Amino acid sequence: MNVEQMKTVLREILTKTDLTPCVVGHRGVGKTAGILQVCREIGRRYVPLRLGQMEVGDLVGVPYRQGEVMHWSRPSWWPTENDPETVIHCDELNRAQQEDTLQAIFQFVEPPAEGQRRALHTHQLDPKHKVVVAINPPDGTYQVATLDRALLDRMVLLYVETDYQCWARYAKAKSFDDGVQQFLSANPNLLARQGSAMDLQVEPTERAWEMVSTLRRRCRFPAELEMEIYAGVVGKEAAIMFLRWCTEQQERPVTARQVLDSWEAVAGRIQAQRDDLQAVTLNDLVTTLEVAPQLAPTQEQNLVRYIGALPRDMRFGLVKALVKIPAVAEAITQDKYDEIVFDAIAEISREAS
Repeated sequence: MNVEQMKTVLREILTKTDLTPCVVGHRGVGKTAGILQVCREIGRRYVPLRLGQMEVGDLVGVPYRQGEVMHWSRPSWWPTENDPETVIHCDELNRAQQEDTLQAIFQFVEPPAEGQRRALHTHQLDPKHKVVVAINPPDGTYQVATLDRALLDRMVLLYVETDYQCWARYAKAKSFDDGVQQFLSANPNLLARQGSAMDLQVEPTERAWEMVSTLRRRCRFPAELEMEIYAGVVGKEAAIMFLRWCTEQQERPVTARQVLDSWEAVAGRIQAQRDDLQAVTLNDLVTTLEVAPQLAPTQEQNLVRYIGALPRDMRFGLVKALVKIPAVAEAITQDKYDEIVFDAIAEISREAS
């Protein structure tokens, strides 16, 4: 993805989740500038940590005794509950010069467990503050440490590459020298080299799939970026297989059993179904209820939700078919469902008259 696309994804992750995005890209491509711009756009304070220049004490604070208890002072950069919403940028994560510095920051970049707070040693971060990481790829051209799989498994990797059109828009907005702009328009290959290796050997794990689930439930990404985003969590092969499976599922009509027994899982698909697929679901539902008309309370509620989700003409058609099934008619014509089925019942009554 290019820097503009990276900013779009960062906004979603930082404002809607507690996950830790890790921007991976070659020098000069715009990682830091893009992160800083996102902070300005979403109204968050920006705190940079240059980890290549830090030691463990810079992260966890200096120890001091209070009676018989050892404590650690809060680092100067650590935002408190009273500070404005902040994004802490852990820059050059894989340039940490000492192994213990990398081990110390490991805990901090890990997203907090449910009901817990992100922490660094004895310090706990207020949930309103977020963390983002940036690194150069370990392709042999940078003096960087290899990040182990356990650390990579705790972040959403976003690979950023050079894109001339993206750079040209930025240069125009910033009023770069006309000569520079015109020269690079004719020689776009003289920007940072594209396509250099950035693969960090990400593999699918239980934690990674949970992060994919969080991203899908809370964020809305452009369709063309989904594969890149999920590949940065579970790896390219697994991401391709997953999105292919999702596409295949979307091309299949929702079944009657899914409507009645798993409404929450298929509600989104129902809203997005084409009319021809919706007709298949509708007919399957009528046939299923003709064969087995008895509904459990949850199934009854799910059926009414489905009716409410249909376009007006389809809703009338379905209700007209369902009222011919006595047990189902008794269920859906209860007063508590008037808001959804009343118009359809009234229309059917007018037709009968």
